[in-house]
Amino acid sequence: MTQRKIEQMGQKVFTGKRFDVVSMDLPNRNANSGTHRKDMVLHPGAAVILPMIDEDHVVMIQNERPIEDVPLWELPAGTLEPPEEPHVTAGRELIEEAGYQAGEIKLINSFYASPGICTEMMHCYLATNLTAVGQQLEPNEKITVKVLPMNEAMEMVRDGRIIDGKTIATLLYYQTFCR
Repeated sequence: MTQRKIEQMGQKVFTGKRFDVVSMDLPNRNANSGTHRKDMVLHPGAAVILPMIDEDHVVMIQNERPIEDVPLWELPAGTLEPPEEPHVTAGRELIEEAGYQAGEIKLINSFYASPGICTEMMHCYLATNLTAVGQQLEPNEKITVKVLPMNEAMEMVRDGRIIDGKTIATLLYYQTFCR
């Protein structure tokens, strides 16, 4: 079901800065009658960036999120600002959060972040030919940038130091299918 169809079928129960929530009644799938209520988060999508300094070194960030008491290891990422295209978001967020500008940005994968409740599509980009230009953080962001060997980042996925889903998915996809 497309985001547009969800909007048409449901009743908006929350309007937020980055997402809305729609509540709708859907027909039961495994019964001849009846409906069930479903709440869906309508999200414009996001871009996650895998910034590679060279074949063996990745730019990671430690992002202080309100949900955790410790900074999370992540790849730079951000919400699309419609009508902005995902690759534009990727370039903007790479500069903003990591302080690098990419000479080349290439789409490597897209996936739903949480398809049971949310329309957010994550678009994963490989960023290469990087130039340091300095972070342009938003006032509410506290982000530390670190360049790590790719094998260390993969070990951090393995041992649970990286717990951010988009970062795990992007690193594993790249390591498995792009190297």
